Amino acid sequence: MQIDTTFPVMVTGATGYVAGWIVKGLLDAGLTVHAPVRNPQNLGKVQHLLKMAENSPGKLKLFKADLLDEGSYAEAMQGCATVFHTASPFTVNVKDPQTQLIDPAVKGTRNVLAEASRTDSVKRVVLTSSCAAIYTDAIDCAAAPNGTLTEDIWNTTASLDYQPYSYSKLLAEKAAWEVANDQSQWDLVVVNPSLVIGPATNQAPTSESFNIVRQIGDGTMKAGAPRAGIGLVDVRDLAQAHIAAAFTPEAEGRHIISAHNSNLLEMGLALQPKYGDHYPLPKKALPKWLVWLVGPLSGIPRKFVSNNVNVEWRADNSKGKRTLGVTYRPLRESMEDMFAQMVDNGVFDKA
Repeated sequence: MQIDTTFPVMVTGATGYVAGWIVKGLLDAGLTVHAPVRNPQNLGKVQHLLKMAENSPGKLKLFKADLLDEGSYAEAMQGCATVFHTASPFTVNVKDPQTQLIDPAVKGTRNVLAEASRTDSVKRVVLTSSCAAIYTDAIDCAAAPNGTLTEDIWNTTASLDYQPYSYSKLLAEKAAWEVANDQSQWDLVVVNPSLVIGPATNQAPTSESFNIVRQIGDGTMKAGAPRAGIGLVDVRDLAQAHIAAAFTPEAEGRHIISAHNSNLLEMGLALQPKYGDHYPLPKKALPKWLVWLVGPLSGIPRKFVSNNVNVEWRADNSKGKRTLGVTYRPLRESMEDMFAQMVDNGVFDKA
């Protein structure tokens, strides 16, 4: 991988969880990073990025832009050879999925990619999609060839009414390929991570991942955690995958970036050796019938319980390893680093 530092790069959603580590990696490599944000004057949101830039050989330039505002990325994209489009909402509890998830994901993607087509310097776009564009529930793995998800599979089970977040990722990635296939100026490389874990670069991350780990550590799952099948990847390894996707000339298509075929209980058990004596972590699996019974009281649909609890999640991550040279750190390291940061930030009361 030869990183060309002559041209600046643009990262949408630069204040986000995944983007923070991408920006850090790019700055550490000596690049000039253009970071379009809603409000460049909001120091609470951008301070950690400015600090990063101070301590690196690269340069950071902030720009004002909005995902749904057509043309607002023009200034930030000027002169950039590479565009990383990471900005997309990741939340599960929404009242209006169309306006809160689908519109920002799909319209935002179309806006950014349309701007790339209007900016002559852009040669490659790296899109942060998700394994959610490939599957909805762990049970979908069983329907896949050899019971394993691959880059050839598209999600056919999510909808506006069921798992709208997954549906938003599917529609956004399909829109991206549509735009990409209509032009020949830049090429599109897609990164499809599973659930992202690990520490954040800012002190108040909003990703749903932190909500899940909070419940693992705050006693919500003290009686046990469901073995809900899920894939996991460390945010730092994922950032490296993005940078490789940008600067590996032969990279093409989609890439499943996932380190561990895992479940919620395993996430909790990974924390036991270091934190088990001090925090009410889950030690055993909750029986599926019990999760099915009480799930709706915690906002978990019974369909979700049926399709994910005690169902193995499996994905083939070999393409990312082979073409992007991705390596993965152990689950325990990712979970401990994430938990330690949350402890430092006062998220948990000690037991």
